[in-house]
Amino acid sequence: MLADGQASWTLHDPTRNLFFRIDWPSFEVLKRWALGDPEQIAQDISDATTLQLEAQDVLGVAQFLVGNQLTQPAGPGSARELADRLHKMQGSALKWLLHHYLFFRIPLLRPDAWLGRWQGVAGLFYSRVFAWMTLAALLLGLTQVLRRWDNFSASLVDTFNWEGLAAYGVALFVVKLLHELGHAFTAKRLGCRVPTMGLAFLVMWPVAYTDTNETWRLTDRLQRLQVASAGIATELIVAAWATLAWALLPDGPLRSSAFVLATISWVGTVAINASPFMRFDGYFILSDWLDMPNLHERSFALARWRLREWLFNLGDDPPEHFSTRQQTALVVFAVATWLYRLVLFLGIALLVYHYFFKVLGVFLFAVEIVWFVLWPIQREGLAWAKRWDTIRTRGRSLISLLVLLALVSLVFVPWPGRVVASAMLRPAEIWPVYVPSGARIEALPFGEGDRVPEGGVLITLHVPELKSRRQAAQTRVESLRQQAATSGFDAESRNRMLVNEDNLATAQAELASLNTELKNYSPKAPFAGRLRDVDPDLRVGQWLPRKEKIALLVRDDGRWLVETWLDEESVQRVSVGDRALFITDGTGGPTLPLQVAAIDRDASRVLVRPELAAHLGGHILTRDKNGQLVPERAIYRVTLALASALPADSPLQAQSWRGSVTVHVGWEAPGWRYVRQAAAVLVREIGF
Repeated sequence: MLADGQASWTLHDPTRNLFFRIDWPSFEVLKRWALGDPEQIAQDISDATTLQLEAQDVLGVAQFLVGNQLTQPAGPGSARELADRLHKMQGSALKWLLHHYLFFRIPLLRPDAWLGRWQGVAGLFYSRVFAWMTLAALLLGLTQVLRRWDNFSASLVDTFNWEGLAAYGVALFVVKLLHELGHAFTAKRLGCRVPTMGLAFLVMWPVAYTDTNETWRLTDRLQRLQVASAGIATELIVAAWATLAWALLPDGPLRSSAFVLATISWVGTVAINASPFMRFDGYFILSDWLDMPNLHERSFALARWRLREWLFNLGDDPPEHFSTRQQTALVVFAVATWLYRLVLFLGIALLVYHYFFKVLGVFLFAVEIVWFVLWPIQREGLAWAKRWDTIRTRGRSLISLLVLLALVSLVFVPWPGRVVASAMLRPAEIWPVYVPSGARIEALPFGEGDRVPEGGVLITLHVPELKSRRQAAQTRVESLRQQAATSGFDAESRNRMLVNEDNLATAQAELASLNTELKNYSPKAPFAGRLRDVDPDLRVGQWLPRKEKIALLVRDDGRWLVETWLDEESVQRVSVGDRALFITDGTGGPTLPLQVAAIDRDASRVLVRPELAAHLGGHILTRDKNGQLVPERAIYRVTLALASALPADSPLQAQSWRGSVTVHVGWEAPGWRYVRQAAAVLVREIGF
């Protein structure tokens, strides 16, 4: 039965082992093919049946037969016609190479007779007893895996080595052989002939195949569904029993083999065979379930028709009549299939490029772009060219053209550009106050927000050891000075005068060094400003550890700046003098006008503003390395100056602020960035 409910018949081409499904009118035409005249055939069908056909309908059936090579040419030009048909099938040498690079088959066996002899043994695996046993094995095995998941996952990690990869290769061969035998035995069990088994190469990757085209002889679609799903069912059976074996066997080679068989069967079934977007089992299962042979070709034809109607509103009848829901589903399926194949083959090309031969990878990449992108566009363009006289008269064509021009202008016509990034607003000059080493607080002259004059002591720290060393050095200097002063009173002291002077100079240098070090424990303000970020828990007499941050001295002259870091692509678009705007995070903050003041030429090795890291809400991807944030990509520091100083009463004066900065850059076509990036990648990789 066809989708519209009418009866159907199947034509078999034994030479190519192809099958064609025809409807009732086509069947009636073939019954009267010997009449030889379209008018006479149409009249006889109208007289003998309820069908009302015309000669044009008969010619349509004839065109179908000729186009699918189901007729034998006759007459003086038949040899030439056959030669032209062969040339059209073969195409150019380049097309032949591309097609056979993507997919070709090598038949190895003719298993039909052997399958017939072993049907008795194979029948045991189709029994209900075996099905219930397999279901029990599956449930028990999965239960054990869940209970011992840590052990199972550890076994998976242990296979990530060369021996494990070799084991997976052998297991894959065994599983796929059993997979194809599942198809073959099921087809033979249902009365179909299995002419060949062999290897198919998908983008040069070998996979086993079984020729089960004769399943289209089966009138029951559920039987065809059995054959299509037999491979997946076989792999699931292997996975179920192998999982149970892993759970029951002791550690050793057999348990490892069972684990490899189980994992490769589960993954192969779910990730590869079940996909309906390639001509694997999932596709044939879906086709049989929907009772829709040639699902890919029919959905693609419907998608092309829908595209032309959307663009030009030609008013053509669809290739096939479906409900609106079915039509939408088939169009979506066609688009998804095209995208899936494009991504899959490009991924294979990238794998070949990175792990095998780069020249071959580049070639494969170019082939897939040509095959999946350029050639479909060319074929559709030729179809449009043939109907150009009709297309140009349609109002929808003008609308489509205007939409296309609008999209081109959005992508390739220059527009005002901007660069947006997270940034930090901070005072132009900040002086941090640290504890040089472990010390005790002796005095805290200033608190949070207090104004500090230039030269004012910010904090006084006491270091007993340093004080003791200074006192000892001071005593030694005074002693050496007395010895130097009395060195001329006797002969012995005169002889030691030079030694005493050297010792005095050394002691004075040591004392000066200690005095300088002590000054670090009484830091003075290098400029006038206000003290910020003072720990409110600081008290006199409290001990502080080494490198403890005490406070920040902020110059309060109203000069603030904004810092951000941009990647290489963004920083190339920014120039000194570009205008920008800064908006603080949250609500209520003012919008500050800025101007780009400086751009670092060297990339920053470390992100000194952790607030701008992505994991803290910024825009820069980083990773932690020895306690420092290292950017994942090269970034460059950009400094922006405020157009005017912040007012003294501004709420922003109290601290630094994170926000977003928008830099207004020059005019640029939005699509040009991607073209430039693609060209840069191509130039970089083409050097190998």
